Amino acid sequence: MLTTKQRAYLKGLAMNIDPIYQIGKSSLTPEITKGIDEALEARELVKIAVLNNCLDDPKQLGGMVAERTRSELVQVIGKKIVLYRESKEKKRIVLPR
Repeated sequence: MLTTKQRAYLKGLAMNIDPIYQIGKSSLTPEITKGIDEALEARELVKIAVLNNCLDDPKQLGGMVAERTRSELVQVIGKKIVLYRESKEKKRIVLPR
């Protein structure tokens, strides 16, 4: 579980990254979930864009993706979801205590 300080730190890092996945009208497919899971292992911090043609609520989608990828939902702003999961092999981000 992330502390408030760690969440704030990750939000700051997330401001400088672009979304690498887009969730559209087909919503959350197993392929997208698998791709996000692999991206989390490689990058630790991932931003996802929810397109206008997606009818699902971004907050609910964020929760579902976090659950399926065993990651932490850092934030949902508008139609952007930010997720974090510590990498098993390529630890890059050092969280504040």
